[in-house]
Amino acid sequence: MGSMSIWHWIIVLVIVALIFGTKKLRNFGEDLGSAVKSFKKGMQDGSETDQNAQQQLKADPETPTAPAEKKPAPDSTNSTTP
Repeated sequence: MGSMSIWHWIIVLVIVALIFGTKKLRNFGEDLGSAVKSFKKGMQDGSETDQNAQQQLKADPETPTAPAEKKPAPDSTNSTTP
């Protein structure tokens, strides 16, 4: 009962095909395929952008700037308010 045999999967697929129809399943498959393609393309474009940015940083590194000096906060214990 823990694992499903091939016959269980075939029955499930037949029931799904009867409920949704083959046209909707085909459209769903096409939509899913195009989504996976665009995701892969986006991942490749993102890695190319990262590589270009790394190459640009190696070619033209930015000079580090000194952090701005922090001004001390006013001391509230020396206030002369009555």
